[in-house]
Amino acid sequence: MSRTTGRSTTGTVAVLSRLRPYAAKALPRIYVAMGVSLLASLVALAIPQVLQWMVDGPLSDGDAGEIWLAAGIVLGLGVLEAVLIGLRRALVLTPGTHVEARMRNALYAKLQDLPVAFHDRWPSGQLLSRAVSDLNLIRRWLSFGLVLLIVNVLTIIGGAIILISLNVVLGLIFVAAAVPVIAYSFSFERKYADVARRSQDQAGDLATSVEESVHGIRVLKAFGRSRYALKRFERQAEKLRGTEIEKAKAVAGIWLYLTLIPDLAFGTCLVVGVWLASTGQSSVGVLVAFFATGTVLLFPIWSMGYFLAMTLDAKTATQRFFDVMDEPNPITDPAHPLTVADGRGELVFDEVHFRYQDAPERFPDLLDGVTLTVRPGEAMALVGLTGSGKSTLTALTTRLYEVTGGSVRIDGIDVRELSREELRSRVAMAFEEATLFSQTVRQNVLLGRPDASEAELREALEIAQAGFVDDLPEGLDTKVGEEGMSLSGGQRQRLALARAIAARPSILVLDDPLSALDVDTEALVEEALRRVLATTTALIVAHRPSTVALADRVAVLQDGRVTAVGTHSELLATNEHYRFVISSFDADERSTAKETAS
Repeated sequence: MSRTTGRSTTGTVAVLSRLRPYAAKALPRIYVAMGVSLLASLVALAIPQVLQWMVDGPLSDGDAGEIWLAAGIVLGLGVLEAVLIGLRRALVLTPGTHVEARMRNALYAKLQDLPVAFHDRWPSGQLLSRAVSDLNLIRRWLSFGLVLLIVNVLTIIGGAIILISLNVVLGLIFVAAAVPVIAYSFSFERKYADVARRSQDQAGDLATSVEESVHGIRVLKAFGRSRYALKRFERQAEKLRGTEIEKAKAVAGIWLYLTLIPDLAFGTCLVVGVWLASTGQSSVGVLVAFFATGTVLLFPIWSMGYFLAMTLDAKTATQRFFDVMDEPNPITDPAHPLTVADGRGELVFDEVHFRYQDAPERFPDLLDGVTLTVRPGEAMALVGLTGSGKSTLTALTTRLYEVTGGSVRIDGIDVRELSREELRSRVAMAFEEATLFSQTVRQNVLLGRPDASEAELREALEIAQAGFVDDLPEGLDTKVGEEGMSLSGGQRQRLALARAIAARPSILVLDDPLSALDVDTEALVEEALRRVLATTTALIVAHRPSTVALADRVAVLQDGRVTAVGTHSELLATNEHYRFVISSFDADERSTAKETAS
């Protein structure tokens, strides 16, 4: 999925000016660098004036002393220009990296703050390309493109004034050549802006494909679909290559204008200049100074296409950066957050409604008025058919998603009236799909409570039956690798469960956290979990009868509502839908056991 927004009608200057808050600290040095670079250009433009004096004076008079003086001045000006160019580079390199770092940190903080619903919609490759390649483009433009674009424009204007002052006729011929170049530049901006946006969006899509293929490499290999993934990647890469060629053609077009027209102007000036000199209307020294000045202006003129393209690339990168930064976050902290005083752990769902943001209007709410109370210290199992909204309901407890109606309350306080930090310190979650980070076992388990003691860490590992960590090469300090894929599914689940337990929450939300465990290990974990559940409020999504047995009561979720609440035996006796759900659990369990045995 591409996040292409199409061509923006916002002007280039307006878009790039949005970088000011991030570049504010760097701007003084950038402005100084512009001044230094402009001074270097003025020094370069001064050399032809020395040459004019030398040709019309010492060379004509045969004064060797003044010739050497003129040569020394030219040499001194050349050295000064080189020193100024070096100073300009030194001034801009470091500030640009600071701007890039500030923007990258701000982007990462924004991504961490945005709700899960945002990440459900956005491909990871698009976000990665914004955090890396787009910000790199912006840094290079601030450090190099912005400075030289402005300096080159001023240099061209100053050079044109000098050319006219040297000879009005020749100067006007040269200036007239700028008219078609300027006209073409406007056309180039419109054409290049579109293709630049497409290129950067396609690069993000390509990064998404790489990330998905690496993440799912085991599945691709297991099903023999590596060649299919390669073909898909090649199609996307070929599409991006075509767009890059289109970009290159657009740049080549303006380079043609910026090279051909000045050269034609130079040729015309040469013919006219020779005639003027032959008729005595201009001196040889003036012609030398004119063409030497024109030569100095050639690089600024030729490079305008490159810097215009860089500026438009930076504009697109800035738009893509602010695509994320401007994303509204509906899940925020209240202006005056409340605090849970006693922390009893009562969890109440009061007429809760929820629908996903991109769900069609014709579809009913996924959760359509869920009312449920989990008493302090009680373990409540949540059962229902696949797709009934069990996992979504648990996600509402920590505001991973926001209710669209009704409320979720902890100890009588609406979760929206608590700061997210306090809410998530009181509610810990363990998910069915255990996610670990490329850190040590210790850091993964203590993610929710880094200040936990060694004894508390060991207790959490013991309850989760994660004693296998002591057999790892470096024990608790062993790095588990990207997403913990160096461990088995059951080992990852046990570490994720230990992480939730180590957080010492007042409410524990378990979304089928034992699904990857064998029967014997599951029994040991359940027995140890009873100690935790004796003093902790728990909401447990259950997909097997053994998990239901952990609970004091069971809630049945059906058609977006809780249709029944009671003990396991009461519901078996009175609720037909519950018997159907439990029988499906039994069938799944028997099927799994049969597959394991075979």
